[in-house]
Amino acid sequence: MNKNTKDMFEDYVPEILEFDEEVDGCDEHKIRDEHLNTKEELLKAIQKKQANKRVYRHPIRTENEDT
Repeated sequence: MNKNTKDMFEDYVPEILEFDEEVDGCDEHKIRDEHLNTKEELLKAIQKKQANKRVYRHPIRTENEDT
């Protein structure tokens, strides 16, 4: 920074801004949380269904093996 720039910002004190939903009007964070909660519930439901599922395995074919 050159000397003029340093002088210009010498008294600068940054202002702390607080989020105000009424002023800012952003509710995307709520929508995202809802989507993540729904995703978790669906994954749990899928895991529960897959846990009760039987797996049938075919017998191993050995006719092509050399004995």
